[in-house]
Amino acid sequence: MGKGFFHVPVAVNEPVKSYEPGSPEREEVLLTYKDLYNTKMEVPLYIGDKQIKTGNTATMHPPHDHKHDLGVYHKADKKHVQQAIDSALEARKEWANLEWEQRAAVFLKAADLIAGPYRARINAATMIGQSKNIYQAEIDAACELCDFLRFNVEYMSQIYDEQPESSEGNWNRVEYRPLEGFVYAITPFNFTAIAGNLPSSAALMGNVAIWKPSDSQVFSAQIIMEVFREAGLPDGVINMIMGDPVMITDILLDSPDFAGIHFTGSTTVFKSLWGMIGSRIDKYKTYPRIVGETGGKDFIVAHPTANPKQVATAISRGAFEYQGQKCSAASRVYIPKSMWADVKDYVAEDLSSFKMGSPEDMGNFINAVIHEGAFDKLAGYIDRAKKDKDAEVVIGGGYDKSKGYFIEPTVILTTDPKYVTMETELFGPIVTVYVYDDKNFSEKKWEDLLELVDNTSIYGLTGAVISGDRYAATKATKMLQNAAGNFYINDKPTGAVVGQQPFGGARASGTNDKAGSKQNLLRWISPRLIKETFVTPTDYRYPFLGE
Repeated sequence: MGKGFFHVPVAVNEPVKSYEPGSPEREEVLLTYKDLYNTKMEVPLYIGDKQIKTGNTATMHPPHDHKHDLGVYHKADKKHVQQAIDSALEARKEWANLEWEQRAAVFLKAADLIAGPYRARINAATMIGQSKNIYQAEIDAACELCDFLRFNVEYMSQIYDEQPESSEGNWNRVEYRPLEGFVYAITPFNFTAIAGNLPSSAALMGNVAIWKPSDSQVFSAQIIMEVFREAGLPDGVINMIMGDPVMITDILLDSPDFAGIHFTGSTTVFKSLWGMIGSRIDKYKTYPRIVGETGGKDFIVAHPTANPKQVATAISRGAFEYQGQKCSAASRVYIPKSMWADVKDYVAEDLSSFKMGSPEDMGNFINAVIHEGAFDKLAGYIDRAKKDKDAEVVIGGGYDKSKGYFIEPTVILTTDPKYVTMETELFGPIVTVYVYDDKNFSEKKWEDLLELVDNTSIYGLTGAVISGDRYAATKATKMLQNAAGNFYINDKPTGAVVGQQPFGGARASGTNDKAGSKQNLLRWISPRLIKETFVTPTDYRYPFLGE
């Protein structure tokens, strides 16, 4: 047991390296990229103290060169899923009772390993496996994952420090127990940081986790497990399994010891999981925690007083960084007619300067989309816009999957504010613009436009207003309060930083439990109040009973 009131190192955001030509970090990551690219990786299941190679494998390929073989990952059978449950529950016996500062030390060490000796490796793996340019990999795999680990430790210490009042003669105290059972973490392909955070945030609070990474992110998931193991995370605390998601999920959600799910992915899948949990509620020892961040149809709305160049930059960055494969990516934009010509020219100028190709060439701003399924879906929406009478492709619109899954950054202009690409999450480098009439513009017309923005999408993740009019920006902030859990004034709707902008949305975008905040960590504990009385009463009678 720890002896002392411990103060954790103050969390600060990991500085983002520049990777400018000639810099040592650029040279190191390029050498690491080449080494990983040309060395076939074999990723096992991590269950308890075993690294299991089942022989049932799937291959890994970089999205920007899909014929290149990166190696294989092993897939679990039903028995392996049960083994993961058993290993997690066995590990829980010690992990749940370990002093909090010891758990903190593991994940603080993991952060320092990522910031230091593993930085080039985890960045290069993200560049290769998820087709991210070095800047996107750096802010994700290195900096954001470090930030999650460090800030979560600080938030945990703040939670533990929150204690109730005590009255004379007794002492009230709250202990923050881990959940009774295991947490199931399901992570997406697009952020290595999310992949590391979802199982580790629950584990930090004393829980054990069974982690299923995305099939398209296993290459960098392997590096995360290497880091956790070197940091001293005990066997069985985080178990990583890959395979048939339906089979894995069915077994895990059928266990009486299922205690919670930490999910980032599609709205459809999350709703299905919620239904499965609800239908099995009588099986569980406790009510499971359901935490999820799902889709988005994120907006930029420009007021007539906005600066056209600023609007264009918000579109170019917000819609097309990492090929638009962010839950927060700008995908629908509302622009006044008086401004559209200028904004269009500025965006066209930006996009004409974008280079597209492999992330190994650091001059490339745009890389490939994640896999053929995503490519085909996006190409289909582009083809539809080229044919539909109420839409046209005004910038971009090309695509090619002969070598990699490359989609040109594309701008669709529509005359229908409820056009399909204004409402449907695409998850790619496509943004749709609706031009509104700002002639004789009034406060009422601004309110009508904001109501349209609010009612167009089922989602509520991120959004931005760009305005030179403070009253107009304030009106947007109020009227769009349910349309975005992360709302930006005069900025793009992407780029949330841990410790600065806790991330998450409501409506069909999730439970809004704000990754990178105390709110999220509170979902992974079950408080217990302990009241200790120093002089115990010996007479049941209260004064009001006196004669």
